[in-house]
Amino acid sequence: MLTIEYLPLIFFIIALFYSSVGFGGGSSYLAIMSLFLTDFYEIRSTALILNICVVTIGTIIFMRNKVFDFKLFWPFLVSSIPLAYLGAQLKLSQQAFFLILGGALILSGVAMMLRYLQAKLESHEFSLIKKLSLGGSVGLLAGVSGIGGGIFLSPTLNLLNWANPRTVAALASVFILVNSISGLIGLTVAGTFQLDPDLIWKLVLAVVLGGSLGSYLSSKKFNLRILGGLTAVLVIYVGLRLVLMHGFEINI
Repeated sequence: MLTIEYLPLIFFIIALFYSSVGFGGGSSYLAIMSLFLTDFYEIRSTALILNICVVTIGTIIFMRNKVFDFKLFWPFLVSSIPLAYLGAQLKLSQQAFFLILGGALILSGVAMMLRYLQAKLESHEFSLIKKLSLGGSVGLLAGVSGIGGGIFLSPTLNLLNWANPRTVAALASVFILVNSISGLIGLTVAGTFQLDPDLIWKLVLAVVLGGSLGSYLSSKKFNLRILGGLTAVLVIYVGLRLVLMHGFEINI
């Protein structure tokens, strides 16, 4: 039987996998913490803090390796930030929150899997309006669900053939960073930001170590098709688990 003492190890593994494809891991942090913690707002606040820690590392590494391109990325970011802030201020019931998150994760995981199963990964440019629309809609969903949103944006961009997987991973990392910060501000303004000081530092240390290793593997060594496929399986599992647990009271 797993206890809360195992959370740092579990989160290290999650951060390693998710950061390897430019994600923060917020969705899995939320799902797992819901098994151990009772304060719903503490769960959301902690997940956002951990997201910021992981993707800050990834963003720095992507920038150092010159994968980050602000000219390509800015429309996604500009439209997402205010909507992530507004979404974070919405006060949903715990059941509604996890059902929305779980459903979105299943769709994202399926889209990610379809993309990485394609024989050839082609890419083409989007119009400014399309970038602004995608960034804004995903930013709102990110704020409502309490995570950075890259896990929704990245599969969508990959499926629509926007750019190569490494460029999309870099955008996802920056996207999660700015929207997690925006969402955190939204929680603070709404008076729902809560943390456990004794637990948060252990989890931060775990995800920083895992995120550093995962970001390094992504930028240097590993095949993103393999990492993306494995992460897609994990995302689908987490989404199904949330929907079954909070919608039908079935624990898997």
